Amino acid sequence: MLAPGASAVAEGAVRAACEQIGVWYTWGGGHGPQPGPTYGQVDPSDPDSAHDPERLGFDCSGLVRYAYARAAGGDPLPGNAYHQFNSPEVKQRFTAAQGTAPLLPGDLLAWGSGGSVHHIAIYLGAGKMVEARESGTRITVSDVRLGGDYAGAVRMAAAAAPGTFSTWGTDVWTHKEPSTTSPRVHRFPGPTIVRIDCQKHAEPVTAEGYTNDAWSYLPEYGAWITNIYIKGPAWLDGVRTCR
Repeated sequence: MLAPGASAVAEGAVRAACEQIGVWYTWGGGHGPQPGPTYGQVDPSDPDSAHDPERLGFDCSGLVRYAYARAAGGDPLPGNAYHQFNSPEVKQRFTAAQGTAPLLPGDLLAWGSGGSVHHIAIYLGAGKMVEARESGTRITVSDVRLGGDYAGAVRMAAAAAPGTFSTWGTDVWTHKEPSTTSPRVHRFPGPTIVRIDCQKHAEPVTAEGYTNDAWSYLPEYGAWITNIYIKGPAWLDGVRTCR
């Protein structure tokens, strides 16, 4: 259970990052045209990165990018750890001296000195964080490291991008086509912020006491979800009709 006070977007970023626990750290991973895991590169300064081109995963900022893209829609945190720590999306900053006391789940922790930032992670609460740390390891939950060159933390803006909505329910599947008989694509274990490109009338679905024939297209997943599991009216306000 997450500590109270974090925005829905921040909570969504935590869930998205934690879903990647066990995925490889790979240098340069997660920085493709769209947020998501990619194969990495060899870091000339790190012999442990020799196999990163064979590993599908994320580096530290690639994981942060993916988590907030999943939570907020769009791609609000592109770039490396420095760019994310200094993003225009930051609404509040915390110094290293403040420690973890004022932090909420979803805040971004950074390490670096002299204005540089070489590592970034997502705070979970209770002194824990989820991070893609270094070559040869996998994404994991760690104790927050406040010593050394810990540079402080930032909190991102709470608002989701236009066209974003929240799912509800548990173990909700998306489908390749707007039909429950089409192949499953992705499972949402719990409420998740998603970006909806358009909606259309298709197969009627009855679930949770509701019947609805509206389906929404989720471009980040390349999949459809019945509007029954989208918070809002049966036909979503402000969302265009798919052609």
